[in-house]
Parts: sequence; structure tokens; C-alpha cells
Amino acid sequence: MENTQPAQGTPLTGQVLFYSNPQPLSAEQHGGLGLKQIEKPFAFLGKAHAVPLTVNEFGLASTSYPIIFVGEDKTPIAAMGIRQDENLFVSADGRVDSDFYVPAFARRYPFVFANDQSQERLLLCVDRDAPMVSNRPDVPFFENGQPTEYTNNVMQFCQDFERQRRTTTEFVKRMDELGLFTTKSANFQPRDGQGNPTGEEQRVAEYWAIDDQKLNELSDEQLSALHKDGTLGACYAHIISLLNWSRVINRAVRQQTPQAAPEPQGGSDGPSLQI
Repeated sequence: MENTQPAQGTPLTGQVLFYSNPQPLSAEQHGGLGLKQIEKPFAFLGKAHAVPLTVNEFGLASTSYPIIFVGEDKTPIAAMGIRQDENLFVSADGRVDSDFYVPAFARRYPFVFANDQSQERLLLCVDRDAPMVSNRPDVPFFENGQPTEYTNNVMQFCQDFERQRRTTTEFVKRMDELGLFTTKSANFQPRDGQGNPTGEEQRVAEYWAIDDQKLNELSDEQLSALHKDGTLGACYAHIISLLNWSRVINRAVRQQTPQAAPEPQGGSDGPSLQI
């Protein structure tokens, strides 16, 4: 199942966020290629206001962004912006704020696994159009026709990510079976310097979330099971992460009016957010 040796000429179908030209990595096609150091390796994140997360990342991600569940499959994502194609944690020149967590979904770029359904295996692919992929690399993909230590480490990272992705799918299924999901929205009320409402309240996002009240109403046996396998910690990390909506909103306000929206200091001034 974890066989990742690419098959020559294997066609790829479908699309993955960030990837424009993924190709099965092979010594025949990519023997002279590798990665070069670039100044802004995560500039591509600038157009992603929502980035998928695995449940294993909830603890780290909860210190940075709201973790919400979206879509019919209730996919967990890091909410890194409030507008399409706008990431509030990446500067206009493509620099990522180093104080915040970068999801593994982005850190694995330009590599990704693709399913080879004909042979029931995973293919390690590389985005040939990624700016860090070069024929004058600092780190080659292959030496003497064999994967380098770097490539083997990449393969291990992607394998770990794939396992965590499956664990996340099981986590969401389990939360659904326990009836813990509820719909929520984040609403923003603009205010002036004196804390008075200005304009109509705006809805920032609608999403699925784990209801802390429903979680607390589980039986002792159910809570104990969630605690023993670490699931309960992930639930609370997600719930606590929703407090980060104020951080995201204030970043959006400062970006629009840099001099008019200081970081709130615990008083009533500034924008008001309801979750």
C-alpha cells in the first residue's frame, strides 16, 4: 500500500490546491533536477485563505488560527483569511509571518502523493512548475539514478502526512457519529474608536464546529475513551482555536485601515466579533 515507486508515463488526474503541474518523480524524467533555496518558499500561500489541516496539527495550529470544519465532508482547515484568495498571514511580497504555524499541507510542497489506482499504490509527485524546482539545484532529487537522502526524507514526510490524513478522516467520522458537530458563524460588527457600532454587522464565515456543550454531555465512558486515545485534546484545541477569529478580523481591519485599527487591549474599543 505504501509503495511509492513511480510508474513511467503514469497519467495524473484531478487537482490539488497549490499544484499546477504535478509529475510522478522518476530518475528518468527528473534525474538532473532538485531544489534550490529561494527567499520566499511559501509565497504561494498568499492566495489561500483556507488551508487543510490534519487532526495531529490541531494543538499547534490552535495557537495561530481558527480551526473550522467546512463542506459536506467537514474538512478541517486553518482559517487564514476572510476573503477568497487573501491570506492575512502572508505579506504582499510573499513573506509568511514567522510567528505563526505553517500547516503540513503547505510544508510538503512541491511534493504530493497521487493514487495510482491501476496498481493500488501511491506515487510521489513533484510540481514541475514550482519556483524552487531547478535543473541547477542546491539539493538534487537523485544521485547515480537513486533517490538522495533528501528525497527519501520527503517520501517519509509525505507518507506520514498520508497516515495523518486518514486519521483525520476517522476523527471527523467519529465526531459525526457522536453527534458533536453544530453549525456556527463568525460575525463582525464594525465599531468606532469609542466602541459605538458603525454600519451593519457582517458575516465572516459559516462553518461546522464541535459543540462544547454536546461534548460535555457525553457519558463518562465515552469521554474516557476520547481522553485515552488523545481525541479529547484535539477537540478542545479546536474549540479554543475559535478565539482566534478576533486575531484574523483585526488583521483584516488593519490591512484596510492601517492607522485606524490598533490591536485591542481588552477594552471595548475596536471591532467586535461574535462566534
